[in-house]
Amino acid sequence: MTYIQKPSITHPGLPKNTLGLTARDYEGTVSTLCAGCGHDSVTAAIIQAVFELNIEPHMLAKMSGIGCSSKTPAYFVSEAHGFNSVHGRMPSVTTGANAANRALTYIGVSGDGDSLSIGVGQFVHAIRRNLNMCYVLENNGVYGLTKGQFSASADIGSKPKKGEANQQEPIDPVSTALSLGATFIARSFSGDKEQLVPLIKGALMHNGFALVDVISPCVTFNDHVGSTKSYAHTREFYHHVVDIDFVPPAEEIKAAYEDGEAMTIELHGGSKIVLRKVDKSYDPTSRASAFKYLREHFNAGEIITGLLYIDESRKEMHDLMGNIDTPLSQLPLDTLHPGADELKNILKRYT
Repeated sequence: MTYIQKPSITHPGLPKNTLGLTARDYEGTVSTLCAGCGHDSVTAAIIQAVFELNIEPHMLAKMSGIGCSSKTPAYFVSEAHGFNSVHGRMPSVTTGANAANRALTYIGVSGDGDSLSIGVGQFVHAIRRNLNMCYVLENNGVYGLTKGQFSASADIGSKPKKGEANQQEPIDPVSTALSLGATFIARSFSGDKEQLVPLIKGALMHNGFALVDVISPCVTFNDHVGSTKSYAHTREFYHHVVDIDFVPPAEEIKAAYEDGEAMTIELHGGSKIVLRKVDKSYDPTSRASAFKYLREHFNAGEIITGLLYIDESRKEMHDLMGNIDTPLSQLPLDTLHPGADELKNILKRYT
C-alpha cells in the first residue's frame, strides 16, 4: 500500500480548537481511493468531528480490518494510534486494546463485507459486551477491493454493474444492532456531512458501543442505475428521522419551544445551531418503536437516517466486569504479577 504525506504547510488563519490545533492537524495521508468514493467524505466528517471535540491526537486509537473501508484510518489523524487487523477481526483487536487502556478514545472503521460476512460474529460480540467504541460501518453493498461482488448488505433486486440481480436477503446492520442490544445506533449518508458530523461526535462521546452505519457509494462498482447503494438512489430515498446536532458538555444551555417549531441556539463557542422538534410518534429511546419505524419505512423504500436508538442506562464493558478505573497499561508490574507462589497454585490445576 502506498502512502503519500500531505504538505505540512497550513494557512495561518485556519480556525483552531481549544487545544490550539487546526483541522489540518487531524488529517492523515493522501487518499488512494477512487476519486469520488463516499469513504473519503466519511473521512472528512471524522476529521471534523474529532477536531470539534478537541480530542488529543495521541489519545485516539484508530482500528480497522480489511477492505476499501479499512484503509480509511490511514487518511485521518496521523498522530493517533492505529492498528489495521486481518479481515473481520477489528472488533476483537479493539476489545483487547480497550481492555488494556480504557483511557483512549476508540474509533473502528469497517465495511459491510468486513463486518457482515467474515466478521459478523465479531460484530455481534462487540455489541453484546457493549464495548466502548465508535464503530463506523461504511456500507456500499459490494466488495470493492475484489472487483464488485455483492456483499451481505446488498438489497434484493439490486443490480450489479455486470451479471444478475441479487436475490439474497440482506443483513441490515442497524436492525441487527438493534436486536442485539446496541446502546447507540445511527445511520447517515456520506454525502450529508451536516448530519454525519454530529452523529459521529455523539458516537465518540457515548459510553458504550456506538454504531454509525453510513451509506457510502462505491463509484467504481455500485453507482449505476439499479443499485440501491448509489448516489442517485440514496439521495432520492433517504429520509431523516430526526434533525440533530451535538453540543459537548459545558455550562447548561436551556431552550423552550413547542413540538414542530424551530429555534436558533447560540453555542459556547459562538456558533449557532437550529433545533427542530420532531413528531412525538418517534421515540429513539424505545427499541420496539425503532424496530417498527425502520420496518415500515423499509417497506416504503425509504432509507432512514439520523439517531435511531440510544440507551444510556446500560453499563459499558469495563463497568459490567467491575474493572478498576486505572488502565491496565498504566498499572505497575508488581500489581499485575501474581507472584511465584500464586503461579504455582494456578499451575496445580493443570497437573
